[in-house]
Amino acid sequence: MTLLPFIVLIGAMFLMTRSAKKKQQAAAQMRDEMQPGTGVRTIGGMYATVKEVNDDTVLLEVAPGVHAVYAKNSIGAVLDDEEYNRIVHGDGDLKIDAPVVPDDASSLTETADADKDKDEDDVARIDLGKKAGGDDAEKAHDAADAAGDEPKDKKTDGESDAK
Repeated sequence: MTLLPFIVLIGAMFLMTRSAKKKQQAAAQMRDEMQPGTGVRTIGGMYATVKEVNDDTVLLEVAPGVHAVYAKNSIGAVLDDEEYNRIVHGDGDLKIDAPVVPDDASSLTETADADKDKDEDDVARIDLGKKAGGDDAEKAHDAADAAGDEPKDKKTDGESDAK
């Protein structure tokens, strides 16, 4: 009866370590299947192309003509060609529901000038200045800062009223 909790605990630990080992083996197998020319994502989120695979390291081309050496353990995912091209080069059908922001602001200013008369009423209602009570509070704060520079009761550091 007293051994039952220990048996349950040992069984739970066995199951947890078994699933972790399976994940590690799958990741190691994925890294071993890398070949030059495949696209990968590092654990830091950088996309690159494999140029050379060694025992513990991988030579990656992070940009055209830019090569970097990474540890094999730093490869987070090996991507198939279609997914890699879609992510890195923007190939494929990418559906965008949101409006596209233009590269320059000229189209934004043209519509703003055309609607200027219509929006003047809205601008008049928006007050971005300080509130009327804010000036009094700021003066009180400045007075408190000025008073804080002078020692109170003309005592210096280390003196006290205790006898």
